[in-house]
Amino acid sequence: MSVLPASSREWHLVSRPHGWPVPADFALRETPVSEPAEGRILVRNVHFSVDPYMRGRMNDVKSYVPPFKLDHPMDGGAVGEVVASNAEGFAVGDHVLHGLGWREYADVPAQHATKVDPELAPLSAYLGVLGMPGLTAYAGLFEVASFKEGDAVFVSGAAGAVGSQVGQMARLKGASRVIGSAGSDEKVKWLVEELGFDAAFNYKDGPVKDQLREAAPDGIDVYFDNVGGDHLEAAISSLNVHGRATICGMIAQYNDTEPVPGPRNMAMIIGKRLRLQGILVGDHYGLQQQFVDEVGGWLRSGELKYGETFVEGIENGVDAFLGMLRGDNTGKMIVSATR
Repeated sequence: MSVLPASSREWHLVSRPHGWPVPADFALRETPVSEPAEGRILVRNVHFSVDPYMRGRMNDVKSYVPPFKLDHPMDGGAVGEVVASNAEGFAVGDHVLHGLGWREYADVPAQHATKVDPELAPLSAYLGVLGMPGLTAYAGLFEVASFKEGDAVFVSGAAGAVGSQVGQMARLKGASRVIGSAGSDEKVKWLVEELGFDAAFNYKDGPVKDQLREAAPDGIDVYFDNVGGDHLEAAISSLNVHGRATICGMIAQYNDTEPVPGPRNMAMIIGKRLRLQGILVGDHYGLQQQFVDEVGGWLRSGELKYGETFVEGIENGVDAFLGMLRGDNTGKMIVSATR
């Protein structure tokens, strides 16, 4: 066994945000570190993930995932190195993916840890392109939206961890046209020049409906929704007959304190015979091996690229989370936890 630190820092939620979270809603606290009990491993987290869905877990409401508890450490995806093991099959020095992020050291039940190989891909990739966001993109496009060759695809939040993968996957599988929306001119340029989108626009430059119509004059067949709001309304207007929409996220309204009006054009769903379907990645783990095989191949060949935005230091974890909600990241937002 290696020498363990005396304590670990971890982020706790101390009050439930009303509207936009503020730093005072969180506290960085010290907790003692001890040897893991039988069947458990102690992991030094190298990176942990901050994701849009975490905002919903800060509310005390019943949902598909339990809310964060007040005055307890928050959790989420993390990758790290085993520093002590009391579990068969895990040795000191192994690298693992697990669900106890937002802390420097994690005491993890071995059955909830998955070994990962830093030689195959950087550890951070297992939180993004080869992790939950990547599988969300893959399942949401191919299984939920029933993508087929020749479809025209529109992705909102296209410069984020999920959206940037959706657009590229559609292009690699023969989309006739791939359009993305993002929140800055720099991100728009990245989508077109680096990721191969056919068109992209800054949603702050004018009505989304008008910009989408200009980018997709022949309409769209698939919409991958990470934003909701005016983007969903615009997509309904542009979807062709028998179009499909995957509803993955609605970050535009996560911090609203009042109910948000739905799209005003939902009657079009009838005439166009549209299909709008939500996605939770947990329903699609049966695709995991297929996803890793195919996406791993695209990564090795250089056909698929990914962006990452790193924030150094666990003490900056909340800043990274708030920045992600504002759209400060290009690709996956990741906190490097080690000191």
